[in-house]
Amino acid sequence: MDETATMNRPQETTLELRGGAKMPAVGLGLWKIPKPQVAGLVEQAVSQGYRHLDCAADYGNEAEVGEGLERVLQAGRCRREELWITSKLWNTYHAAEHVRPAVEKSLQDLRLDYLDLYLIHFPIALRYVPFDERYPPEWIYDPEAPEPRMELASVPIAETWGAMEQLVRDGLVRNIGVCNFNTALLRDLIASATTAPAMLQVELHPYLTQEKLLRFCQQQGIAVTGFSPLGAGSYLPLGMASEDESVLSESVVGEIAAAHGKTAAQVVLRWGVQRGTAVVPKTARPERLAENLDLFDFELSDSEMQSLTNLNRNRRFNDPGVFCESAFGTFCPIYE
Repeated sequence: MDETATMNRPQETTLELRGGAKMPAVGLGLWKIPKPQVAGLVEQAVSQGYRHLDCAADYGNEAEVGEGLERVLQAGRCRREELWITSKLWNTYHAAEHVRPAVEKSLQDLRLDYLDLYLIHFPIALRYVPFDERYPPEWIYDPEAPEPRMELASVPIAETWGAMEQLVRDGLVRNIGVCNFNTALLRDLIASATTAPAMLQVELHPYLTQEKLLRFCQQQGIAVTGFSPLGAGSYLPLGMASEDESVLSESVVGEIAAAHGKTAAQVVLRWGVQRGTAVVPKTARPERLAENLDLFDFELSDSEMQSLTNLNRNRRFNDPGVFCESAFGTFCPIYE
């Protein structure tokens, strides 16, 4: 690529958070990556240029992520301060006394001294399960019960958030935020918080554009990360999506991809980044790692952006109001 082309490349490579921290706009999502592949995948990702890893206690593979990170850092492939590591507080640890032990467990598994970003995973508080009893505890309180189910806990979000704010003061976490919150919950949280959330992570793709939520976050100075940015793929094996729900198969996506000499996935991810959000696509395939990161040498026109936004179906694949009842015996809606 010549110098002029380099100078003209779109530059949304980072997303600035409240307080000035800059997070890489493309990260590697580690949900559902099998444990045996994780450490090597982390090494490959860093070698290909990734500096943003999206982790969570509930993913069950933070120890393996930590193994990969340790190899990367010990080999000098990058410095810790060049990395952006996100993790998430699981539902069973919402009570104030459990928040610090939860982040310390994640830090121990990840072999890190601090997290760049720590998020409340869901606005759902569940009954506490001790680490030595089961970790990660997942959704069901007692899998051996005659009728296994979730058991909800009465913990206000304000209590959990206060403990999250303390993590920042204690130097264990640099930035804090939430996942899967709607505008009403965000308003309530902002009203009671000493430190407003720096980040909201929610499901975002052209079938679920969430334009009002994004506009509200922009007004409030809350950065946004889209999970499942390619839509249905991760949900097909779980029976939570059908084969005909792939946004990558839409003719308009294919037409735009052909016009730019890019893949359908790159076009959809570019749409996410160009909206001003970060994206954390998941893949365990080395060739996809490079493809998903290669989004900054082209730009979608206003009409192309609108064509993709017009695909919206308000189709939410990751909906506790659906999967909690079918999988965990408990009706637990968080969206209307």
